[in-house]
Amino acid sequence: MDHAAEHLDPTAPAPASASSSAAVAEVNAWLASLAAEAGSGGGAGGRGGGSGAAAELSLGPDPTPRGVAYLRALAAASQARSRAAGIAAAGLRAQASEYRAEAARLREALERAGLARDALPPPAAAAARAVAAVANLLAIRDTEMSSFVVASADLSLRRAEVEEKRDKVHKESKALLDYTRKAINKLTELKKMLEKFKNDVEKQQAEQMTDWQTKLVMMDSKERQYILQVSNYKAMLNRVGYTPEINHGVLMEMAEHKKDLERKTKPIADTLRSYQDLPPDKALAALAIEDKKRQYAAAEKYLEDVLQSALTTTGL
Repeated sequence: MDHAAEHLDPTAPAPASASSSAAVAEVNAWLASLAAEAGSGGGAGGRGGGSGAAAELSLGPDPTPRGVAYLRALAAASQARSRAAGIAAAGLRAQASEYRAEAARLREALERAGLARDALPPPAAAAARAVAAVANLLAIRDTEMSSFVVASADLSLRRAEVEEKRDKVHKESKALLDYTRKAINKLTELKKMLEKFKNDVEKQQAEQMTDWQTKLVMMDSKERQYILQVSNYKAMLNRVGYTPEINHGVLMEMAEHKKDLERKTKPIADTLRSYQDLPPDKALAALAIEDKKRQYAAAEKYLEDVLQSALTTTGL
């Protein structure tokens, strides 16, 4: 069917002889056989509509080449499957007839031996049914001991596989149980940590709110203080005659001019500072000058005496 399906692609290009009369006749014959099978399969109810179905399952007067090619490939695939099904059905019917003949021979042999099913006592019939059930369970088709041994070994292997799978599943379930237990413990710890973090966060938030409230009160008082200072500074600037035209550049120029004036007036200030010891009156100033002269003469005489005594001492 897979190989036939490859030829059922409606997009494949149609061969040149697809619309020939032979191809159309072959497709019509296949459609007529399908209609006949449908009519015969319908029983009494299908006899009245057989010819109508045959008329409906026929190509029109002007079929397209692509449609004819597709139906022809479909007819070939259907016929191949029908032949394969017929061969398989014939084989199954032959096997069924062989099994029926073998069952009849076995039944006749059992009847000759006095082991017919109807003649067996109830315990023997029950045992036979049990043996048949075991044979069906082990898929044994004969009475050979080797078949029973093979079936028992196969059953043992299956049992070992099942036990192995069960042990594996048990280990996996145990590991999963341990993992689940650890996960539950971890979840419990995480819940405790979360509760602790919530409490810590609430405490920190309360402390932060208290701190913020204190800072807000302080900032409010600072704001009022700064507003008062700004008002005082504005009043001071208004008193000293400050105007917006006095900017930083003007202040720098005034500072440079002040430094220049201080540099020019410094010698004059030093000279005036040396006259601060003189009295303000002219007569008193003259007396002070005379006094200074006498002090100067006394100092010179004292110096001469000291030098003279030093020279006399050296000559001795």
